[in-house]
Amino acid sequence: MSSRKKVVLTGDRPTGPLHLGHYIGSLKNRVELQNTCDQFVMIADVQALTDNYEHPEKVRENILQVALDYLAVGIDPTKSTLFIQSRIPALFELTIYYLNLVTWNRLKHNPTVKQEIVQKGYGESVPAGFMVYPVSQAADISAFRADLVPVGEDQLPMIEQTNEIVRNFNRIYKTDALIECRAMIPKLARLPGTDGKAKMSKSLGNCIYLRDSMDEVAKKVKGMYTDPGHLRVEDPGKVEGNPVFTYLDAFDSDIEGLEAMKAHYQRGGLGDSLVKKRLLEKLQAFLEPIRMRREELAKDSAQVLEILNQGTERASNVANATLQEVRKAMRLDY
Repeated sequence: MSSRKKVVLTGDRPTGPLHLGHYIGSLKNRVELQNTCDQFVMIADVQALTDNYEHPEKVRENILQVALDYLAVGIDPTKSTLFIQSRIPALFELTIYYLNLVTWNRLKHNPTVKQEIVQKGYGESVPAGFMVYPVSQAADISAFRADLVPVGEDQLPMIEQTNEIVRNFNRIYKTDALIECRAMIPKLARLPGTDGKAKMSKSLGNCIYLRDSMDEVAKKVKGMYTDPGHLRVEDPGKVEGNPVFTYLDAFDSDIEGLEAMKAHYQRGGLGDSLVKKRLLEKLQAFLEPIRMRREELAKDSAQVLEILNQGTERASNVANATLQEVRKAMRLDY
């Protein structure tokens, strides 16, 4: 076991194309991790249905879009296993078994679940599928014996609950079939929206998508929120909390030049238009090769779907092996 590669499980809900926030928060890290870890990247269509069950077409249409984004940014299917969640039946059998290991009260008080219930405005009409999402996630993680799960800080309660379920299972059934995982928090967990909101979000319409055209990117950068107190060029401006500078921190590799620009902005005499011009240049240089690879891949969608088919087959084999051990521990290996 000492020579075993660390296993990573990560993924996204296919509710729309991916954006720069996804890249900074997870995609960039995945491209790096695939060189040192055994990485499973899940297109979580079943999780997406917990709050999109009335619009399954939205989920279906975006599976290909998410896969194209994955491949375009450099996730390599020869290094990472890309798969579709709904096509791994073992995950759902594990979920059923795990539901007996957690109380409804514990689920109700999961901080992440509580927060999302408020955000989605469910009130008392919370779908049961949404409430048991932490258990489904525990099944996903444990099925692949994931050591590492990249998440934002708001998802830490989910990882804690996964490990509680793993410990309960191993204790009750006197086994070591399941392993605990560790959360990986990215250095820069998220980008603010172009409107200055705390998070780039598809539902808020404040995203720059990886597939956006040059004109679309230019329009969005031009309209970005900056420092509301920086009314005239000669006024001193604030860098902290200014989304344009946050994006430059993420995408501008010329640290010395960027620091000089920040100092100029803070003492006054530098207009927002020049700062945005620099950001636009950096974003276009970053996005253009991604955009070109994506357009080329989109010409052969059948090949992209075949990559998902092959990855799903491998993922299914791994999850089935874990399921067999779980059944054996539970004396269900008839």
